[in-house]
Amino acid sequence: MNSTDWIDREEYPFESHYFQVPAGNLHYVDEGRGEPVVMIHGNPTWSFLYRNLIKRLRSEYRCIAPDHLGFGLSEKPPDFSYLPNEHAANLAALIEGLGLKNITLVVQDWGGPIGLSYSVSHPDNVARLIIMNTWAWPVKRDLYYVAFSGFVGGPIGRMLIRRYNFFAKSIMPRAFGDKRKLSAAAHEHYLRPLATPADRKGCLVFPKQIIASTPWLDQLWTDISRLNDTPKLIVWGMKDIAFREKELKRWERTFPEARTVRLISTGHYVQEEAPDELAEAVVPFLSEGSSA
Repeated sequence: MNSTDWIDREEYPFESHYFQVPAGNLHYVDEGRGEPVVMIHGNPTWSFLYRNLIKRLRSEYRCIAPDHLGFGLSEKPPDFSYLPNEHAANLAALIEGLGLKNITLVVQDWGGPIGLSYSVSHPDNVARLIIMNTWAWPVKRDLYYVAFSGFVGGPIGRMLIRRYNFFAKSIMPRAFGDKRKLSAAAHEHYLRPLATPADRKGCLVFPKQIIASTPWLDQLWTDISRLNDTPKLIVWGMKDIAFREKELKRWERTFPEARTVRLISTGHYVQEEAPDELAEAVVPFLSEGSSA
């Protein structure tokens, strides 16, 4: 995607940076100075999702928000696998390449397992975790996820995504607690990076991997106790149809010391639907950690 004239630069007033990984050029935002806060997106979003949090934090923190290959302004190489473990490898390369130390990692959706994969491998380099609606464990016995992965990640779902941009166009709005919070202008910023069928491979690979990546998720969850001593904030949209209160309670059982903020009327995309409430939870959490 060559032209970025469609981007509203008042909404997304950030300079583009690129980092070379083996499969292509990874786009990322790098704004502000201070302790690094690394923000990881999922499907079908990109760093645009974090624009409001970046604008709120960049006066005191260095905010880094990459676009996975196949998403946003990153390259979309046709021969890349787009498997979550490969995205995790790209993230690790970016963090190492930028020399980031004592990072705060912010994760949501597929950003959860991708970001937490880095965390469990480098627990000494992760100062804090901010977890939004996501998961990081095998769900092959949960019929709710088996059904979704089987349909959206199967032949019909993949065809709908490839031909009609079904995930970004139809599934994404349904995941909002209040669909009015996804404006037409904002929605366009999620549709445009996936404008052609060739652009959508990354988007269509993820749903099948909810089940297909079980061995990788199993290893990740086996190692999750490495993060027991890492300060954590959970901000959870309670009207999410993807990750429900059931998943929130599993996080709370796993990390009983974590602070949880429940957003009662918010759905899956917390950053888009409740940016002010998210910032009001994140800012004091970061400040307390900095003071400590």
